[in-house]
Parts: sequence; C-alpha cells; structure tokens
Amino acid sequence: MRGVVFTSSNQPVQVADIDLASPGPGEVRVKIAAAGVCHSDLHVRRGEWNVPVPLVMGHEGSGVVTEIGPGVTGLGEGDHVVLSWVAPCGRCRYCRAGREARCQLAATVVAPLGVLQDGTSRLSWGGGELHHYLGVSSFADEAVVPASGAIKIREDAPLDTAALVGCAVATGVGAVTNTAGVEPGSIVAVIGCGGVGLSVVQGARLAQADRIIALDIRAEKTALAGKLGATDKLDVSGVDAVEAVREIAPGGVDYVFDAIGLTETTEQAIRMLGLGGAAVVVGLPPAGATARFEPLTLAEADQRILGSNYGSVRPAVDIPRLVDLFMDGELRLEELVSGRRPLDGASAALDELDAGVALRTLLIPGSGAGGAAGRAT
Repeated sequence: MRGVVFTSSNQPVQVADIDLASPGPGEVRVKIAAAGVCHSDLHVRRGEWNVPVPLVMGHEGSGVVTEIGPGVTGLGEGDHVVLSWVAPCGRCRYCRAGREARCQLAATVVAPLGVLQDGTSRLSWGGGELHHYLGVSSFADEAVVPASGAIKIREDAPLDTAALVGCAVATGVGAVTNTAGVEPGSIVAVIGCGGVGLSVVQGARLAQADRIIALDIRAEKTALAGKLGATDKLDVSGVDAVEAVREIAPGGVDYVFDAIGLTETTEQAIRMLGLGGAAVVVGLPPAGATARFEPLTLAEADQRILGSNYGSVRPAVDIPRLVDLFMDGELRLEELVSGRRPLDGASAALDELDAGVALRTLLIPGSGAGGAAGRAT
C-alpha cells in the first residue's frame, strides 16, 4: 500500500510504497476513507517532538473494517469506524476507573515507542521496520489498529467528515464537557480558532455558556467562530488579548481554553481568569516549553490550571455520541474542512497548516492527484 513516511525534520515527508502485515490478536485492518491533518502532525514534521523514526504519519481518521484479527468481538468486516488514537487497554487502573484517555499502555508503550499494544509494528518499508504514529498511522491506504481504537459509528454518517471526530472534535468538545465541565451560564474564552478551537466553541455552545469569546489573529477564523456559536469575536493580531477579553468581561472569565498551546497563549489564558476560573490547556506545545504564573493569585482567586488530553474522552462512548450530534445538526463539521487532497498532497497540507491558512485538510487515499478541493479558508 501507500503511506506518508516521515524520516527527519531535515527531509520532506514522502509518499512511499510500504507493507502492512495482517492484524494480530485483538486488532483489525481498516481501509482508510479520510485522514485529517492536525497540528500534532505538524509538531512531528518540525522535529518538535521526540518520535521514533521512520514512521507513517497521521492519527485522525475514519474508514471501513476489512479484516478481523483473532479474538476480536463487537466488530465485523464492513463496519464503519472512526479511529481513536487512544485505544484503551481496558486493564490499567485508569481504564478500569473509566478514564480511558489516561490509558497507561497508550501513554507508556504505544505513543513513545511507535508500536501497537503488543510492542511490535505491523508496518515495514524496504525490508526494515516502520513505526506507527500514536498507534494509528492514518496517512495511508490502510491501517492495522487495536480493535478498541476502531470505534463503530452509524453507517449513514459521511465517513470523510466523520474523521474529524477522531481528534479535533473529540478533543475540543471533550475539553469543555469532560475536562472542564462547563456549566450553563458560564463566560468562556477560546484562544485559537483552528479545528480544535472551533470544536471548543461548539462544545461551549452545547454546554449553554452565556458568552463565548473567540480569539484569533485571523479575522476570517473568528468570523467562522461566530457562525459556530461564539457571541464575541476578537481579532487580536494588533491588540493585547488579555485586555481585550477583560473589556468584555471586566471581572475575568470562568473558563479559558488555550487551543494553541504556546507559552504566550497559556500565560494569557491564566491572566484572563476571574474568581474561581479555570484555564484549560488543550493545544499541545513543543516538548520542553514552560509557562509562568503567579501562584499567590491562583490560590487567592481559587483558580485552576487544567491539562486536557484528548478531551478526557471515553472513545467508545463519546465518539458515537459526537457523530450522532453531527447527524442531528447540533455539531457542524463540514465548516471545519479547508479542503480535500490525495495522499500526495500531505506535504502541501502541512505547509498550509503551518502558514495558518487551513483549519483541517482531509487526505483521501485513492483520490486523484491534484490541488486542494473544497471550501477555502
């Protein structure tokens, strides 16, 4: 099959002919329908995260099950699935407590080592081993994944758009509903209106927040946030973001979601908080980045700083629910799609994301070569 291979930040990503072994016990093979290009993929290409190489990129995707490994129950050939980059082991103390996003096997074996749950890879290239990215590697024609990471969804949902639920939407909406537990009537600020930030906006709308303040340095992105539920839109390209938010909410806000993850934006989020407020770090920074805050203010104002990994989701519960919300018109996903490209367009899609001109580009394996298609952002 074909897959997008990353070898080094000094080398361009390449689409290569690679081999994929059959699924082992507890695994399934999935024919990829679509894969979303995410900032996490951009961190990999920039060399900002320590990942095993070479690897096949991609962790957000959807597809159709084509082969079942030994011992798999609950899935069959032909099932439509969204891929979860946290495939719960079901055995560690976090999984047993219903905190699957913290799965120890995914955090200590799958992600850092670039393997599946048995500690080995199903991918190879030129006779040598290839690594999986976050146990998924969706920038390819097919993927072998743990069955717990292939979440069955309703068959009337469009598979390409549903791919976004596997990362951006689950991360953004989950950060609101699961990590933070935003209450009706809250005042919420969202820093960054990319795919994840716009999902946070929609999560805040679903949570019945009273005011949703969307911030970005691109006016077209805050305008889209307004269509998706933001009550206030701030282009902060030439203003102090903290002062701008406090003009709208003089006492500070109840929740701030940093959907970018830079040191600057995390520090801004903390300074935007009001009494009892919570700053939620959703966007992921480069490894080793640090942020500063004043502990006295945090304690006296009864404030919190929360990290949100994958929206604290329970994949088997939350992903089908989010797809249902999409199909019921409560979540708008097509607006998050900047364009659709074949696998050959992966490098260009990453460039567009790096330049800030794209939200989510979907890579469609098997589609013809050519430029981006779909709504431009």
